[in-house]
Amino acid sequence: MINDTHVHFFSSRFLELMAPEAGGADAVARRLEWDAPGTATELGDRWIAELDRHGVSRAALIASVPGDAASVAEAVAHHPHRLVGFFMHNPAVPTADVGLTRGLKDLGMRAICLFPAMHGYALDDPIVDGVFRAAASSGAAVFAHCGVLTVGVRRKLGLPSRFDLRLGDPLALAKTALAYPDVPVIIPHFGAGFFREALMAADQCPTIHFDSSSSNSWIRYHPGLTLPDAFKQALAVAGPSRILFGTDSSFFPRGWQRPIYEEQNRILESLVASDTDREAIVAENFDRLFPA
Repeated sequence: MINDTHVHFFSSRFLELMAPEAGGADAVARRLEWDAPGTATELGDRWIAELDRHGVSRAALIASVPGDAASVAEAVAHHPHRLVGFFMHNPAVPTADVGLTRGLKDLGMRAICLFPAMHGYALDDPIVDGVFRAAASSGAAVFAHCGVLTVGVRRKLGLPSRFDLRLGDPLALAKTALAYPDVPVIIPHFGAGFFREALMAADQCPTIHFDSSSSNSWIRYHPGLTLPDAFKQALAVAGPSRILFGTDSSFFPRGWQRPIYEEQNRILESLVASDTDREAIVAENFDRLFPA
């Protein structure tokens, strides 16, 4: 069984919000050389067909811009046993509380996604404490992007990416997370360059999990480090119960990124002694955090 913790849901609304001057989602998709997403229901159905084609049981769909949680909620509503809704949230805006309530209470999202380098706040800022309080009261997880942040769609559309990478510090995240022992925390890409800090944070805070998604090209910032090395060190610190498989898949026609699964599965087969531990990473930890 395979569950994917990291799939971006690039809906029509997402494309409209990314480039509102472009003349609609179809026009943006043409600029990007992507397939037009269609309605949220149609895109959700396409993802289900794609997951079926690759033998993927369940996946987390991420609303990848604030204001698009409703698109993910619509897709999840049609496939509630297969899809789990995550939504990007900016706690630094004046309407942050309204967005949290809508995402968690009204739309039933299961994880709040924080991108501090993008939105300009530190992960130990009091506004993040409010996010954790909301997650604790709703039984939701917090997904926090730390380290290097590159958004390919922004680059292709010629949009500026003036991100402050200093704000994505896993140690600041651990400081906040320690106060909420019932809130699962997910750091994608093993900390995306803040690998040492992510390992330290996970060692200090037992609620912190890593997701293994993307090509993990951040390893080039760590001379001599290979992806098998990163898995080995993450396993030594966090153990197999706190690593979640993910791909960072996003748009069509590319679809689900099977080469990422195949590479990471080979690594796990070489490093993880028991099938039980490998199955936990590839599927069962996801089911534990987000039961169907």
